[in-house]
Formats: sequence, C-alpha cells, structure tokens
Amino acid sequence: MPIDPRPFTSTPSPRAPRDPRDAAGADGEPLGALPVWDYSGLYAEPADDAIAADIKQIEADASAFADAYQGKLASLSGAAFAEAIAKYESVNERVGRVLSYLGLRYRQKADEPARAKAYGDADAAITRGTAPMVFFLLELNRIDDARLEEMLAESAEAARYRPWLERSRAFRPHQLSDELERYLHDKSVVGSSSWVRLYDDTTAALKFDVVLDGETKTQSLEETLTLMSDAKPEKRAAGYAALTKVFQDNIQLFTLITNTLAKEKEIDDQWRKYPQPESFRHLANHVEAEVVDALRDSVVAAYPQLSHRYYRLKAKWLGVEKLEIWDRNAPLPDEDDRQIPWDEARDVVLGAYGDFAPEMADIAQQFFDKNWIDAPAGNGKAPGAFAHPTVAAAHPFVLLNYLGKTRDVFTLAHELGHGVHQVLAAGQGELLSHTPLTLAETASVFGEMLTFKRYLAAETDAKKRKAMLAGKVEDMINTVVRQIAFYSFESRVHRERREGELTAEKIGEIWMQAQKDSLGDAFNYPDSYASFWTYIPHFIHTPFYVYAYAFGDGLVNALYGVYEESVAKGEAGFQQKYFDLLRAGGTKGHKELLAPFGLDATDPTFWSKGLNLIAQMIDELEAMEG
Repeated sequence: MPIDPRPFTSTPSPRAPRDPRDAAGADGEPLGALPVWDYSGLYAEPADDAIAADIKQIEADASAFADAYQGKLASLSGAAFAEAIAKYESVNERVGRVLSYLGLRYRQKADEPARAKAYGDADAAITRGTAPMVFFLLELNRIDDARLEEMLAESAEAARYRPWLERSRAFRPHQLSDELERYLHDKSVVGSSSWVRLYDDTTAALKFDVVLDGETKTQSLEETLTLMSDAKPEKRAAGYAALTKVFQDNIQLFTLITNTLAKEKEIDDQWRKYPQPESFRHLANHVEAEVVDALRDSVVAAYPQLSHRYYRLKAKWLGVEKLEIWDRNAPLPDEDDRQIPWDEARDVVLGAYGDFAPEMADIAQQFFDKNWIDAPAGNGKAPGAFAHPTVAAAHPFVLLNYLGKTRDVFTLAHELGHGVHQVLAAGQGELLSHTPLTLAETASVFGEMLTFKRYLAAETDAKKRKAMLAGKVEDMINTVVRQIAFYSFESRVHRERREGELTAEKIGEIWMQAQKDSLGDAFNYPDSYASFWTYIPHFIHTPFYVYAYAFGDGLVNALYGVYEESVAKGEAGFQQKYFDLLRAGGTKGHKELLAPFGLDATDPTFWSKGLNLIAQMIDELEAMEG
C-alpha cells in the first residue's frame, strides 16, 4: 500500500479548547481544568467540506500522478525523479492530514457512531482514490541499482531522499506482482483494518461494574485499570474482579479477532516470503534480527536478578508471603499517593525538561499553550496514552487519560518526549521524518528519566526516596521485562497459530506461562488472570511493536549514563548531539545515530549495561533493608 499515514503510537459536537469543569482524579479529587484538543492545526471546524475537498483532491492527484509516471520511473532524469517523489510526498501529506484528524476525533470518543463512520468512510474513500498510485513503490523497487545511483547523482534534491529510498527498497525481496499488490490495496479496508476497528470499538464501549462497600460504580477501562494501582487492597481486588468479568464475557470475540489477524499475517508472510512472524517488524524498524534476539535473550536471562528479586522485596514491604497479581502495581506504604493537580504535573515535567535544555521545555510548552493535549479520562475514549505525529506540516497530538497519579505524571513526561521528538523531526519532511519504532522510544523514555531525577532530587525524606526509587524500578521492569514477556507471548501465539486455530484457553495458557516466567514465584496466579492478554492493544494494532519499549529503555539507560558522565566531567555538547539525534528523524539508523555518543547496539555487551543499571537500583533497595 503506497499511502501509509503514521500509526497512533494508542462528544456529539466538537469540544471547546478547554473543558470548563474541574476534572476528578482517581479518588474523586479535583485535578483542575484539563486541556482537550484544538484541531485547528489540522482543520478549521466544522471540517466536513474541507475534508470532502481534500479527498477529492487526493483522488485527482493520484490519477494525475499515475498518468505522469507509471511505466516511466527508470527513464526519468534526476530532477524529474525528485519531482515525482515530492508529488508522492504531497499526496501522503494530504492523506495523513485527513486520516489523522478523523482518527484523533474517533479515538477521543470511539463509542460515538458518527465519528467511527466518518473515519471508516474516509479510509475507504482514500484507499479507493489512491489505488492508481500502487505502482509507484513497486516500480521504484524494480529500478536497477546502477540506474538509481545515476539519477541520485544528477539531483541533490533526489539524493536527499536516499534514506527513504533505501528503506523502501529493503522490502524488494518481499514484493508481489503489481496486480496482486493492487488487489491487496483495494481489499485492505475490509481486511485487518476492519478487525482492528472492531477491537477498538469493542474495548472503547466496555463498561466495568466495580463493587465496593456494597455499592456498584460503572467505569471505563482506563479508570478500572487505574484501581489496580490504588493504595487500598480492597480497591485493587475490586478493580481486578471487574476487569476479569468483562474480559471473560468478551473472550470469544477477542479470541476470534486475534486468530483472524494472526492467520492473515501468516498468509501475508508466506506470500511475501518473510522467514519469521517478526521479520516484517524488524525490517520496518531497520534493526537486525540478531540485535533484537540479543536484547530478548539478555532480558530473559536477567529475569531472576531483576523482576523475580524485586517482587520478592515488594512482597516483604507489603507484609505478605506472596503478592496477588493485582498487587503488581500497588504503591508502597510510603509512596506519595496524593492526587497531583494538572498544573503541578505540567510544571514538574517542564521544569525537568528545562533543567536539561531550555529549548526542550520551550517545545513542550507549546503542547500546553496550544491545546495539543487531550487529558481527561472518560467513557468511550481510547485507553492508555499516545503521541501521534499527524503530518510534518502540522504538529503532534498527545492523548492521555490523566487521573492524577504519580504514574500519570511520568506518562505525561513520556508522551511529551515523543511530541518533542516529532516536532524536531518534522523538519525532515513527510517521508523522512518517520522514526523507526526502536528509536521512537528514545526521547519518551529519556523524558521520563529526566522527570524522575527531578522528583528524586527534590525529595529529602528517606522513606519517600526509597518509595520513589522502587517506583522507578517498577517502571523500568514494566518497560523492559514486561514488554519482553509480551514479545515472547506474541511470538509463541503467532507460531502456534500456524498449526491451527487457537482456543481462548490455549492463548490464556501461553499468556500465563509468559507471565510466570517473567514475574517469578513472588505471586499467586489465579486462573482468571489468563484473560488479561485481551486488553493489550499493541498485539492487535502493531504486531511485535512491544520490543521497541525494551529497546528504547536499554538505549536510554546507556545514553543517560553518557549524559551523567559528561555532567560529572563538566563537558559540554551532549544536548546538541541529543537534539541532532532527534532532528534526524528517519534519515539515519541506530548505529549511525549512537556513534557520536560512543554507543553501539550491535555490541553483545550493550544490553547488559542497561540491565545492570536496573539491577544496581535493586541492590540499593536491598541495602536499605539493612
């Protein structure tokens, strides 16, 4: 499919730029006025006429593009080749603008049929309208290497697109015939995208009846998941019970969706001759399979020294022989569990960013001043959080479900890191600003680390510092250990699906094994936990996305170590190199980007350095026990 708008990284009428009501946090305490999206950077609302005009223009441009270039690419001069790529890029930008706008509105209120219909209709119309352009990447990939080099040598503007061309041509061995690629393009709207939409519509509409003190309160998925981080055990257990009931009630639908998508991927992989289920993701991420394997193997080998050891400590701190599975994210007894107002969260994150580099805080400030953030939690809203870059000519949009927990502050720091990265990379243009997933997590995890260090430096109470350190260890375990466990689960599901359809019980069995391996013997594992794979959207939206989190965390641990060394030595220049890394977007691979910092992810010892940092933090926590 030639048009590839960027994926989401996850009210009946348009809402005002700021909600005048004080939003309530997880415990009902006011959080202050939370921002909601202002869409004017994409379209002036109402945007119906403008969107219809843009879809019509996309269709006209795609047809004209095919008339001008189909069958002629290899014979173009360098200047004409550059012009062709620029026109292709322009169509991509218009497509991205339409689908970003409608996709964001849909995810803001996914249970509103009109928004879902508008998004689905536009996606279908654009898929149909861009069909004439299917030839472009196929024909591009058939150009002889020597001829391509001649064209690039003739035009500096064409040569600027070399990184994008190399990424596109990396898929040459997996390209099908023009006719079959056109068929798959036309069919895509009723293929995997429809199953993904069914999943999104279903999860957004789920309601969870939480029973506490004899009273029942109906909540959204995000609000119910948040209960699993509550200081009160009874609330954690009630949240778990509500989640379990709804997940199990819908288990057959989620099983069907998972089986269908995994089978469709298997068929696609076979036709395209991808050797493993993960191969496409590695190629799209511009990372060698050996590097990902080394990461996975290093983390799995470190399970006993990381998660197993930490959760035994946590059981001791909570005064139990074994943790219940709903205690995994329970706050420690001395953890700050107050509700953090929105303005305080903003000031903490901007302060941490500003301490590192004023330019970083200035970019992040725009997200607050211009309502590029949608923060309130609510029924129908997509769960979790994401930063969507939309198009290079506009700006990113950040979605949160802010409930005032400390983890929500770190989520804000994480997504703003993505946002800053996307703003800086946008200067590369629509095709060159796309960052591989493995590198896309760099700025987000780095932003979290900056915010954590600021929190830690300001805390003088020894017990609270211990709780903060433990919280950071948990976040790193969730980012590294948990995501690699997800990756192991996904890999096994896709492999076993090739042997036949998987029952809900079989998928649950694979899930339970991955969780027991990664979390260790500090937990009780009730049979009902076997349904918890159902709410992880990455398995549905972007297969094998999850290892990018572990990749990013390990990379940032190493990168932050270089930063701290430079500060200790009084050396300048780290910030400039860091901003150069972010501005590069998709123009460089991980090896080239890390070289200025003296780092190399292909080094077999690279991942152990980041894992050792987590182990050292757990060592410090154990020492506090003495």
